[in-house]
Amino acid sequence: MKDEYDFSNAKRGAVAPTKGKTRITIMLDDAVIEAARARAESEGFGYQTVINNTLRQVLLSSKGKTGEPAATTGHLKKGLSTSELKSLEKKLSEALNEIHRVMEPDARP
Repeated sequence: MKDEYDFSNAKRGAVAPTKGKTRITIMLDDAVIEAARARAESEGFGYQTVINNTLRQVLLSSKGKTGEPAATTGHLKKGLSTSELKSLEKKLSEALNEIHRVMEPDARP
């Protein structure tokens, strides 16, 4: 180990930047956090993943509470449409359900 290190060009924050996600601070109701943690425990995910997936599902739904379409542009990054993303999310959800089913102790193939 060196006696001294040069931190003059150092930057604060994570060493490896994540792509596609942004760290934020948000205030949520205690009941929301408790529900997310309970759901996360039963699904085998982290509670932040559950919150992110829930928000994504609501925001990408065809109609929000006001009756207006949630996605006004019709396309997301790299030319992926909202309907294509929903279809992919549905397929991934079905695959995840199948994985959970197969991993149960008394599951049959």
